[in-house]
Amino acid sequence: MDFRDPKTVGPIIGIVIFLAIFSLRMMRSRQQRPLKLEWLWVTPAVLILMSGFLLWQFRPQGLEWLRLAVIFAIGGAIGWQRGRMMTITVDPATHDLNQQASPAAMILLVGLVAIRLGLRSVLTEEAGALHITVNFITDAFVILGVGLLGVTRLEMFLRARKLLSQARAA
Repeated sequence: MDFRDPKTVGPIIGIVIFLAIFSLRMMRSRQQRPLKLEWLWVTPAVLILMSGFLLWQFRPQGLEWLRLAVIFAIGGAIGWQRGRMMTITVDPATHDLNQQASPAAMILLVGLVAIRLGLRSVLTEEAGALHITVNFITDAFVILGVGLLGVTRLEMFLRARKLLSQARAA
């Protein structure tokens, strides 16, 4: 393994950075953090705007729109499960909401990143044989992320709102 070769060093640096960020996220996930219902829409809105700009710039053609809809649905299904894995609690006295990420949700994200890395190289190399463009591959991963993160936030919002109304009624 030649560490002077950029083709070797680049992926190693990426893996080291990913492991450092993942380790920090795992440590933070053990702590409860405040959950503000009024802010849950911000991340999905930003992602939708950014992905809309990407799709406007590199417009999918024909059946690619249908494929992107299916990919969004897959991301949404994964996001719903990820959202369900998040622990949400309501302080009975103050009615403040708190969230805590589960280790399973973090492992799910690591698995998705690993699958993405593997699929991206395979799809990029086989794009011609699969009759897809590199732009579509990029669009697909972005749309998968929008579905995943957007629906995670939606599930958390619906569940937190229900928990909050139950706490106020009690």
